[in-house]
Amino acid sequence: MADRLSAGKLPRGLLASLLDKYASPVAGVILGPRIGEDAAAIEMADCYLVVSTDPITFATRDIGYYAVTINANDVVTCGARPRWFLMTLLVPEGGTHAEVEGLFEQVDAACRQFQVGLIGGHTEVTPGLDRPVVVGTMIGEVAKDRLVVTSGAQVGDDLLLTKGIAVEGTAILAREREGFLRSRGYAEAFIQHAQRYLYDPGISVAAEALAAVETARVSAMHDPTEGGLSGGLYELSEAAGVGLEVDQAEITVLDETRALCQEFHLDPLGLIASGALLITCRPGDRDQLLGAVRAAGVAVRHIGRVVSPSRGVVLIGPEGERSFPAFERDEIVKSFEE
Repeated sequence: MADRLSAGKLPRGLLASLLDKYASPVAGVILGPRIGEDAAAIEMADCYLVVSTDPITFATRDIGYYAVTINANDVVTCGARPRWFLMTLLVPEGGTHAEVEGLFEQVDAACRQFQVGLIGGHTEVTPGLDRPVVVGTMIGEVAKDRLVVTSGAQVGDDLLLTKGIAVEGTAILAREREGFLRSRGYAEAFIQHAQRYLYDPGISVAAEALAAVETARVSAMHDPTEGGLSGGLYELSEAAGVGLEVDQAEITVLDETRALCQEFHLDPLGLIASGALLITCRPGDRDQLLGAVRAAGVAVRHIGRVVSPSRGVVLIGPEGERSFPAFERDEIVKSFEE
């Protein structure tokens, strides 16, 4: 039973061994599958195509918006502009025409927001499902000299973090556990505010990612998703072969996030975190990048630095330093097991 899998991402060690065994190099692929890289880059005549795919698994509401936005995030963290979106939509038996059209309306609105074209995919009514499932694929373009990869972080770089952690987790908890929160006496204004985290501060990182790459040379960008800030940091560390020192006092945990994590006994460091963006840059570019991201209307802080790989991933707090907490699965799973 020791090899039974729990909900969430595949263990990094298992995934790494599978990629080593089965992901053979392919001509023209500049960036292929590896831990910490969420998109592929394919060489074309005058640019690179950047391609990413992701499913929507935890959320049940607004999943069309989630699908477009999460996939766009993986493309913009490579410095690319999203251009085309494909959607695989699996609908449970008994679903209605209106429900399907509502999902298409969500996808259309998100594609318009990011100036992306819906160019194809697959739809079907699938036995055995209890809710719709959406899997998206996003394709973008980037100039050959502007591609950003997670593995580009270098020792000596500064580490920046936008917005706050667990923005997506906050929105999901407020949406999926809405009735429970009311029964616990949470004010309607609090619940609605937390639900709006999907849009404000928002799970998209496009504004800050594009502002960053248009301002200065960033060495790496990575958006922490499942597994939270912790998962994102460990993925960045592994992809680049570096260590990371993070100042606990500089990590922003928004008020609604803190309250919901306390309610459900979750650690915000391991809670699904789309909406945050990790950026590494040379110290001389830090202030310029901070200014550009803030000018784009996005909060950002300098949270740490890239160090020797021998240091590992370290959290520096009031009681000294310790290994950054690691999580075998995303903290949000606990909230659905109660």
